[in-house]
Amino acid sequence: MKDGTIDMARPKIGEFVNQVKAEAGKIVWPTGRETVQTTIMVLIMTILLSLFFFGVDTVFKLIVGWLTSLAG
Repeated sequence: MKDGTIDMARPKIGEFVNQVKAEAGKIVWPTGRETVQTTIMVLIMTILLSLFFFGVDTVFKLIVGWLTSLAG
């Protein structure tokens, strides 16, 4: 205790660094092939979603155009 307060459980700096190194050693990095496959999947999904939203936007544009032509 320091000046009447409860000292929180804090690891020492050296112990903390050792824990970080131990956890970093557990990381499994993707292979180059996995990275390329994931990138291709992301690009395909991006293209598909952009086409979908382009279609939705076009439909809404046509509906709004039709409704405004009725009003004017």
